[in-house]
Amino acid sequence: MTAIRILLGLAGIWLAWYGIDLVLEQDPASLMSTAGWFVGGILLHDAILAPVCAVVALLARRLLPDGWWASIVWGGLCTVTLLLVAVPVVQRSGAVAGNPTILDRDYPVGLLVVIAVVWAFVGLDITRRHVRRKPQRQL
Repeated sequence: MTAIRILLGLAGIWLAWYGIDLVLEQDPASLMSTAGWFVGGILLHDAILAPVCAVVALLARRLLPDGWWASIVWGGLCTVTLLLVAVPVVQRSGAVAGNPTILDRDYPVGLLVVIAVVWAFVGLDITRRHVRRKPQRQL
């Protein structure tokens, strides 16, 4: 076990060194752009996304029945993740007019279908929890 940890640690150190080396080879304009994206992402998360998520979670906890809360949270988390991952293909930012094989599907419809499936599973989970909680009548 110790040998594996040492090898993994060395591999991690080497990969970090390689990544830093690649970053430092960039021109100053690219470095400033990258730094701006990192700082902007941190500010966006800490100043907007985290407080909004906390308020929504508190409201959901107060307004939703006990058996629904966990399912709704997981459905919301999956939905937000899918939306963030799908932004580039839904916006078709990489589409090339001369190459129809790039972004050749109807991604917005696919995204809606996947989100509908997620929320169908949320509904099934809530139903399962409700049926399981319901006291059984004894004959």
